[in-house]
Amino acid sequence: MIIVHHLNNSRSQRILWLLEELGLDYEIKLYQRDVKTQLAPQSLREIHPLGKAPVITDGDITVAESGAIVEYLVQSYGGPGMQFSPGSQELRDYQYWLHYAEGSLMPFMVMKLIFDTLKTAPMPFFIRPIAKGIANEVMKAYVGPNVKLNLVFVEQYLAQQHGNQSQYFVGEALSGADFQMLFPLEAVVAKGAATRYPHITEYVQHMQQSEAYQRGLKAGGPYDYIVK
Repeated sequence: MIIVHHLNNSRSQRILWLLEELGLDYEIKLYQRDVKTQLAPQSLREIHPLGKAPVITDGDITVAESGAIVEYLVQSYGGPGMQFSPGSQELRDYQYWLHYAEGSLMPFMVMKLIFDTLKTAPMPFFIRPIAKGIANEVMKAYVGPNVKLNLVFVEQYLAQQHGNQSQYFVGEALSGADFQMLFPLEAVVAKGAATRYPHITEYVQHMQQSEAYQRGLKAGGPYDYIVK
């Protein structure tokens, strides 16, 4: 039995979706974020030293990092539709988007979240203007432009895919790249970027409407990144 160590409002939601898509039996061990810090509880460190979610156990195998989990599940249980021929352009595209999600897109989005939080974080009144000024400058000069650059890049790629009659990141069917890319794009749309990135919004809505996604959502509990 596969066990998913699942943290609310986290990347582990994508793993529940993947398991539902693959039709696999699994069990969820649910962890809640600290209300004040929004960090994962210490109990997750009993499963993995870094205390991060998702982590899965499959018999005596433990896999951490969402990208590694996606690859493990697809390679172990995915059908031919989720596999790509060695040396093919589709395989190269798949590998690119699988790693781009966390390697390029998410770091800038996390930085944006940190600096936005810093502006309103509790601190001595005499430090607040300085901290806010630094946060604004970093956002203006570095984080903001890079977030926009990446989202425009993804938006244009999805527009091209739609033009090729594909609703997915690779080829004409769901792949591990979609499970990786959806989480950061859900966060973008949930933060109110729908009008600026219509193809990203359409993509997120399409993925969230699938029956497997809805089953994973029901299993995982409340999730803040649902597109209304």
